[in-house]
Order: sequence, then C-alpha cells, then structure tokens
Amino acid sequence: MLQLYNTLTRRKEVFKPLVPGKVRMYVCGPTVYNYIHIGNARSAIAFDTIRRYFEYRGYQVDYVSNFTDVDDKIINAAKAENVAPLALAQRYIDAFMADTAAIGIEPATAHPRASAMIPEIIAFIQALIAKGYAYAVDGDVYYRVRKFPHYGDLAHKNIDELEQGASQHTADAETARKEDPIDFALWKGAKPGEISWASPWGEGRPGWHIECSVMATTLLGDTIDIHAGGQDLEFPHHTNEIAQSEAKTGKKFANYWLHNGFVTVGDDDQKMSKSLGNFITVHDILQTVDPMVLRFLMAGTQYRRPIRYSEAGLQEAARNLEKLHNADTNVAYRLKDAQAGADATVTAQVAEKQAQFIAAMDDDFNVQNGLAVVYELAKLMNEYAAATTVAAESLTLLQTTLRDWLAIFGVHFAATELLDADVDELIQQRDAARAAKDFAKSDQIRDELAAQGILLEDTPQGTRWRRK
Repeated sequence: MLQLYNTLTRRKEVFKPLVPGKVRMYVCGPTVYNYIHIGNARSAIAFDTIRRYFEYRGYQVDYVSNFTDVDDKIINAAKAENVAPLALAQRYIDAFMADTAAIGIEPATAHPRASAMIPEIIAFIQALIAKGYAYAVDGDVYYRVRKFPHYGDLAHKNIDELEQGASQHTADAETARKEDPIDFALWKGAKPGEISWASPWGEGRPGWHIECSVMATTLLGDTIDIHAGGQDLEFPHHTNEIAQSEAKTGKKFANYWLHNGFVTVGDDDQKMSKSLGNFITVHDILQTVDPMVLRFLMAGTQYRRPIRYSEAGLQEAARNLEKLHNADTNVAYRLKDAQAGADATVTAQVAEKQAQFIAAMDDDFNVQNGLAVVYELAKLMNEYAAATTVAAESLTLLQTTLRDWLAIFGVHFAATELLDADVDELIQQRDAARAAKDFAKSDQIRDELAAQGILLEDTPQGTRWRRK
C-alpha cells in the first residue's frame, strides 16, 4: 500500500489517485537564467525517481514540469549580456535538457513555459478579478490574500505570521500600492525597455506564482494528484498557488504536496543556492564526474532528507555502483554456460526480495531501505553466479530484477560485449601462453588489456573479462 508524506497534513497518507491507474503530477521547474546547480538537480532527480517508481508499480504518469522564462533574474542577466531575455532563457533551457538527460532524467510529459501561456494567464487573472480575489492598480494586479480563508495552511502558519515574510519579497514602493502588505502580484506593469505583453491592464508580464497555477490546471485539470518541489517553495510560491487556483476553480488544487530536502555543502551543512554563491553547476560537475555516479548519489537519499554533497560521497557512490555493475556482469558471464530451466530456490528468493523492495519504496519512497534490498539481491547474484551449475532462467530473472530496480534510480549499465573478437583473441593467446608456462607473455597480454580498460579474472569456469 503506497503511502506519501503530505506536507499539507504533515502525515503519511495512503495514495489514492483521482483516476485509478493514473497519476497527474506537477513539479516546479527552474528559472532559466543560468546553468542548474546540484540543488536544482536534486529536486529533478528526486521526483524523476518517484515518477519512475509509480511507472514501475504500473501507473500511467502525466508529469508536467515548467520553465520560468520570464523573470527579473532573466531580464537582468539578459541586460548584462546584451541579449534578448527569451533568447537567454532558451539557451539555458537547452542546457537544462542536456544536463538532465546526462543524469538520466526522463523528459516531462510537457515542459510548458510562461511566455507561451500569456493568454491563459491573462484569462486566469481576469477570472480572479471578477470573483473579487484580485484588483488592478496602476498597471499591476494583486491578489487579496485575506479573502482566501485557507491561506497559509500549507506552511502551517497564519496570515499574521506570514505577513512579515511576504514583505521581504516586495519593495516599499510596491507595498504602498497594495491594499494589504501581504497581497502578492499576479501581473506586473512593464518598466521601460523590459519584455512585455499587452493586457487589459496595460503592457506587462506575469508574476512568478500565477504561471504554475495556470500551467497545472490547463494541462492536468483543476484538481491534480501531486504537486511537488523544493522545501523552499512551501512559502510563498506553493502557498500562493493554492490561493490562486482554489479561488478561481472552487476546487481543491492538489491532493498531495511533496517537498524535497536541500543539498548542503561544507562542515556547517549550509544550504546550496545561487543566492548564497556556494553553488556548483551540473554542467561543471559533469566535466569530471561520471553522470551515473552523480545520479546514484542524489537518488540514494530519501527525497525529504537533506543531501551533503562531497567528494567522499561521490567516491562511495562510485564504489557501490561498481559493486552492482560487477554483480550484473557476473550473472551475464555465467549465461554462457547455463543450463536450461529455472532454479526454484532462486525464484523464491527473488520473490521475497521483490516484496521487501516494494514494501520499502511504498513507504514514502524510502530509497535507503530500498537500496538495502538491492544490495542483498546483488549478493545473491554473486553467490549464484559462482555456483558450479546455474539455470539460465534464474540468471535472467536475477539480472532483469536488478536492472528494473536500478532503472527506478535512473541508473543503467552499458551492454556487456562478451563476444568482443579482439578481447577474446587476446585472452586465447594469454591462455595458450599460460599453458606453455610463458608467464612473461601472459603478464604482457594482461597489462595490454588493462591499459585499454579491460580487467581479467581467472575463475574455475575459465578466464572472464570486464570493462574497468
């Protein structure tokens, strides 16, 4: 029974989709004014892993993740480079897609962007004005927060507690135009030289919060199953999304709210962010780090927990990934001399591990406990691969199960080319040299193969090889 921790209720709840067998999921994406840092990647990886697990469990997932391509940060960065804001945004959208593909993130069902939904955003704002939830002032449009009775429920704070925090996001001049300091912008009147669109309130552009309400409801419906994002989005972004969406539709916006933990760096576990200047971009990391290792490090922590990014963590992830790769290779090698049929003991053992894995992952996607079962399966694979006699169906079952589980974490292994003609020929020459007690030549061949990343292992079944 799959359970999710719902930020709105602060407890685990049994997942009950709106439509049996289907999941409608919206994840807040990046503001595209720079390369994504690993804090952004953590969110993308966490919810990609969750999406993959839903698919593993048989659900059809409609997964929408947006791009904020109209924003003060984009405008400022574009001015600094003397390029058009949407051109700069497109550059970093392309970079996002390349970097996330490298770390095994599946493209969303849809990747909407704010600039492409201006008519829908305007219509949404007009509906809020018509219902008395919004008002126009000098080309801006603001949302009347105190009119929405459940404002702050997601952050578990009342309006008075949130008022001070909201004021930190606005300038004094803007606050003076509002009916209430806590009201937030739905539409911003254009400043000279800024990108803008025509609207009933004059030239301007959408506020940050409105775009996600519009995209989610337009593409997934007035009520969705899951809305997700980083913990820093609980307030004000997600809090404001709820207020806007439910005021406009009169319906519950999302049944489950999921928020991922931060990535921390340094001995003081400081949160990584662009604003703090302590971030590392995925683009830079991938110049020196295996993408699968980065993915495995980030996917190996339960999504609500923080991750400490460090060189030691990367090294441990690499070692663990290599162990799993070796188990996969061991089983693949033994398929060459396996007997037909299946081993009933192995079938039962895999079924037991399967039940344990699902139980772990059904518990709010507890990947640490899930990976513990993965490592147990790898141990079983190694033990069975070393047996004198092995059954082909059992080897395939073990390998398929491991690969299916690792696919949830976004990890895959390159196909093992066991019949590579050049490698096999050199191994035959080495075997002949060893038989002739020409150990100098035998060692030379081993060294030549090692220099090309081919490692040899002498087993009772013969010499086997694997890529380093």
